[in-house]
Amino acid sequence: MHASRADARELRSFALSTKGMIMNDHRRLGRELGIFDTDPLIGSGLPYWLPAGAAVRKAIEDYVHELERRDGYQHVNSPVLGKRELYERSGHWAHYAEDMFPPMEVGGEEFVLRPSLCPHHALIYRSRQRSHRDLPLRVAELGGMYRSELSGVLGGLTRVRAIQLNDGHVFCPPELAAAEVSAALDLIEAAHERLGIRAARYRLSLRGEGAKFVDDPAMWARAESVLREVLRERGRAYDEEPGEGAFYGPKIDIQIADPAGREATLSTVQVDHFQPERFDLRYAGGGRPAMVHRSVVGGIERLVAHLIEVHGGAFPAWMAPVQAVVLPLSDAELPAAEGLLRRCLAAGLRAELAPAGRGSLGARIRAHRLVPYQLVVGPREAAGGSASVRLRDGSQAGEVPVEQLAAQSRPFA
Repeated sequence: MHASRADARELRSFALSTKGMIMNDHRRLGRELGIFDTDPLIGSGLPYWLPAGAAVRKAIEDYVHELERRDGYQHVNSPVLGKRELYERSGHWAHYAEDMFPPMEVGGEEFVLRPSLCPHHALIYRSRQRSHRDLPLRVAELGGMYRSELSGVLGGLTRVRAIQLNDGHVFCPPELAAAEVSAALDLIEAAHERLGIRAARYRLSLRGEGAKFVDDPAMWARAESVLREVLRERGRAYDEEPGEGAFYGPKIDIQIADPAGREATLSTVQVDHFQPERFDLRYAGGGRPAMVHRSVVGGIERLVAHLIEVHGGAFPAWMAPVQAVVLPLSDAELPAAEGLLRRCLAAGLRAELAPAGRGSLGARIRAHRLVPYQLVVGPREAAGGSASVRLRDGSQAGEVPVEQLAAQSRPFA
């Protein structure tokens, strides 16, 4: 179904509510928090991750990897390069070349930085004989891809040239494509809830005019009918937008909004009958599988940018760069605090020590106001080998065992 006026009012209300997040612009806050930075010697659109950012990114990657594993995905790894011939076969060279980096000649052959992971996964499918008993085959990868974006559109982590994409492909008989699309949306919506993401809207992205899109109306109609069926059965409002589809097929795009109300695509599900034909993918009995593309959280860079703005740097405990800070009241409690820090690290917490020499207890608490658990060690706690746990909202949790804090700080706790 299409978005109603009530839906439009809700979206306007949501856009207004995001105005309060403007001070959380990730380009400023991300640098202040030590998440990422850039350097002209590396180049525009090529941010690097600082220690806090690397910790956030690793926590998210581990969560998504486990979420996919529990949903029956097998994880693979593939090269970030491929021969030009690979992208000619996949259709990227004919329909997407303007967004790709130019070929590099090595040993008389041309190699290209990949603009997507799809062709590699098609070859992984083709590498073994498959029967209907092997299907659906679900493969996933967090891998690098590269887009030759113009300098004028680059910014922070939201629009970059090197992307770490949470990608996945489901190869299934065509009659199961709708069920796999719906299952992918289940996965996406579960991840969004856990990450604290609210979608701005759902978009059904369709074919547009011109040579950018594969000219096969019947193929497009077949794939579109699957996506519409799933959206209708799920009761999900959506907008149709011609010209926003992939060059090979339509897709469901889940849109997010930044503090200024600018939209971007985060997660996506696509139905593709084009690449299975181009790579001659088959399963025993002569059947040709459908290829369902899905990205649960999209590019890690854009995701982290959005999470910085949504949470204002106060990330949920499981993804916080520092989950616990140990605060000895004075130098006399330092040995006990150091022992507590070692126990935190051994339990799997990302923890650090803020000794008394860095200022008063109040000053150190303010400096670590975004850390979920502040473990204060005074004379009584030092004598008993414990700590008084203060939460970042200012409330007191009492003496909580380190193992319990560690359990509470896991995404599947």
